[in-house]
Amino acid sequence: MNMRDPFAATGLDHIVLCVRDIVATCAFYEHVLGMTVREERPGKYSLQFGENKISLQDAANSPSIARDTVPGSGNFCLLSDTPVAEWRAHLAAEGIEIIDSGLRDGATGTINSLYFRDPDGNLVEVSNQVDRR
Repeated sequence: MNMRDPFAATGLDHIVLCVRDIVATCAFYEHVLGMTVREERPGKYSLQFGENKISLQDAANSPSIARDTVPGSGNFCLLSDTPVAEWRAHLAAEGIEIIDSGLRDGATGTINSLYFRDPDGNLVEVSNQVDRR
């Protein structure tokens, strides 16, 4: 019998990034990371990939219910089936500096990661699953 906590989270629906320039952010994530830009309502944008979403909050013009939101304070990991070596070449061709790389302990096992920054300075990690626990 599985006695799961009835109040346990079952997944992650979205994260929110506070950004300085919605247009530049959308262009970066669409061009560099292949995400789809979606206007949810006038002036409210999100980035779609797979079954996931990153909501964008304009730092200057969008009221926030979160405390002390600051552009560049985000840090998240994206999983990809494209080999990290190909990501390295793609990012170099785009003129994007790789800040760090290597094997890390991911949510479900070992991941091989590259780290770089988006236009607002958020730390983006792109990873391949190496093994599973």
